[in-house]
Amino acid sequence: MAALRDGDFVALQILLKAPSKDAVRQLCQECFSSPPAALGPLAQRAGPGLAVSAEEAEQLVSALHNLTRHVVYRGLTRAEDILCLFPENFHQNLKNLLTKIILENVSAWRNEAQASQISLPRLVDMDWRVDIKTSSDSIVRMAVPTCLLQLKIQEDAALCGNNPVVSALTMELSKETLDTMLEGLGRIRDQLSAVANK
Repeated sequence: MAALRDGDFVALQILLKAPSKDAVRQLCQECFSSPPAALGPLAQRAGPGLAVSAEEAEQLVSALHNLTRHVVYRGLTRAEDILCLFPENFHQNLKNLLTKIILENVSAWRNEAQASQISLPRLVDMDWRVDIKTSSDSIVRMAVPTCLLQLKIQEDAALCGNNPVVSALTMELSKETLDTMLEGLGRIRDQLSAVANK
C-alpha cells in the first residue's frame, strides 16, 4: 500500500467538480474495490463525468485508492483520526464529505479486504477414532492400536469463488507418530499463547 503524499491531496480537490455527493460516494467505493491494475480503466470512465483530463482523472483515482486503503489498513474508525490525515488548507466541506463516506464504508471495506486475501486452506472439521489392527503379515503387529484421523479442509474462498471446496484427508497414525504430532501441536499452542499475551 502506497503512503499518502501531498500530491494525493491536491488531486483529491478535483472532486469539487463532481456533479453530486453520490458521484463522489460511488467513486470512493470503486476506488477502494479496484486493484491497482484496474485504476487506469476506472480513471477513463470517471474523467468525462468530472470534466477533467485523463491525467487528472488518473491522479484522482490513485489518490482516492491510496486514501481509502490507508484508512482501512491503519484501522482508522473515528472521524478525528481521518480528519487529521488532511492538510490544514484542504477544502473543509470536501474533507468532511470524504470522512463521512469513508466512515460509512470502512467496516464493509475491511471485510472486503479480508475476504480478498489469499490464504492457506482452512481446517473446518476433524474426526478421529482408535482402531486395533487385527490383520497383519507379522504376528508381532497383530494387536497394535492406531489412530485414524480425518481432517476436513476448505480451500481458500478467493480461489474457489462462491462454492468453496471442502476436501477430506484421512491418515493413519501410530502411537509414536501421534505423540510426535501432539508434541509439535503443543509447541505451536504455547507460541500462539505467548504472542497473544503480548
